[in-house]
Amino acid sequence: MFKNHPKGLIPAALSNMGERFGYYIMNAVLVLFLCSKFGLNEETSTLIYSFFYAGIYVLSLVGGYIADKTMNYKGTIISGLLVMTFGYIILSIPVLATEGNTSWLLTVTCVALFLIAFGNGLFKGNLQAIVGQLYDNPKYSSQRDSGFQIFYVFINIGGVLAPFVAPLLRSWWLNANSMSYNASFPAMCHEYLNLTDSMNEENMNNLYALATQVGHQGGDIAEFCTKYLDVFNTGIHYSFIASVAAMLISLGVFLAVKKGLPSPARREAAEETSYTAEEKAAMAKEIKQRMYALFAVLGIAIFFWFSFHQNGTSMSLFARDFVDTSTIAPEIWQAVNPFFVIVLTPVIILLFSSLAKKGKEISTPRKIAIGMGLAGIAYLFLTIYSVYMNYPSGTDFRALSEAAKAGLLSGPWVLILYYFFMTVAELFISPLGLSFVSKVAPKHMQGLCQGLWLGATAVGNLMLWIGPLIYNKAPIWVAWSVFLAVCIISMGIMFAMVKWLERVTK
Repeated sequence: MFKNHPKGLIPAALSNMGERFGYYIMNAVLVLFLCSKFGLNEETSTLIYSFFYAGIYVLSLVGGYIADKTMNYKGTIISGLLVMTFGYIILSIPVLATEGNTSWLLTVTCVALFLIAFGNGLFKGNLQAIVGQLYDNPKYSSQRDSGFQIFYVFINIGGVLAPFVAPLLRSWWLNANSMSYNASFPAMCHEYLNLTDSMNEENMNNLYALATQVGHQGGDIAEFCTKYLDVFNTGIHYSFIASVAAMLISLGVFLAVKKGLPSPARREAAEETSYTAEEKAAMAKEIKQRMYALFAVLGIAIFFWFSFHQNGTSMSLFARDFVDTSTIAPEIWQAVNPFFVIVLTPVIILLFSSLAKKGKEISTPRKIAIGMGLAGIAYLFLTIYSVYMNYPSGTDFRALSEAAKAGLLSGPWVLILYYFFMTVAELFISPLGLSFVSKVAPKHMQGLCQGLWLGATAVGNLMLWIGPLIYNKAPIWVAWSVFLAVCIISMGIMFAMVKWLERVTK
């Protein structure tokens, strides 16, 4: 799998793996943390999540511009790691949210998220630009797609381990305080503390029943709810310490290997003097065509990421509400996707390699179109399953009695099958999209063009709140059918553009 690839690929991938590990710890718990920490509803929490996630990718444009302008990709990457580390340090400090401090504490949390997003913007696209530069060498150019797939595997090694960290630390801290974990109890605590006089008898009975299960042994229920929220969220704060450690490890790895990695801008500066006026005019025309192709693919990427990144919003809520998580915390389900990436990437690489040897090579644009269809299959499955189970909206489901909820819970296989199809779709789109960008990007705009790919992701992420909104307002099959329609329409448009894209990128 690693044969015929440049030596710098693995060091670059390792430096990215530590950063992704720290990031995915936070990403796995962010929506649920905002709900349990501040008592925010799902719509507000996912709106913050959407802006944060979009900020990561929008700010990659800024990071790419800075690196291209200063011709200092490596220094920009190092600055990004340091800024992210500071953001995680702020998040790791446990402070109990009360009625008197919630406003400024939530503001500080959002500032920390901005620092993480800005640092990620400085780091992410520029490291990808360096990886792309490795394959500008004609010796390795034919391996560009598989090189980015390997790079993507290392990203997901961090992603498969990270979701276990927060639940383990949170459960450890709860157990140390003679309490136990329940995904639904923090929301009930906030409802009770804010609406004590308005809770109906059934909700009060559910509250007392769950309180007994998680450690309440009599006494003031309000005091217990306050303590439980403090302990529950402090355990999550401790997981952010692991993110800080991961950032520092990633920084150390990058500092150790950076001399062996290329500097894209430096090579471009050396080549600039060799171009005649006629060659520059021809290049300008070619660049224009390539940029048209890039923006066409970016348009499709927007809708893929809009559908795919529901794993951190509506799919997290689905795992919490409709899936039996009595033995597995809902955050851990986010490890299923990176696990499948690691397992399936060698299979996908082997498939593409086998087809190429038979003279049936699939172009990158065609792979992206197929990927959109595979994402549609994932949502087709969820739509059919939710209709079959007659699932109500998330809001209506949470209002049911505990006995009624238990009768509607699905098994883990539902999430596993969904993530299988979405992961195969991801492997046809995400690493190959990075490869496509590195192929068409002008050499003096590599950081910015990688930022544009991430910027398309940002636009998709800005719409993430739509999923939870539909999820809570209508039977959940409606939400899944919206994503199904988005994927199928995007697939059709992409197939319509394939021949043109193949001509432009030859």
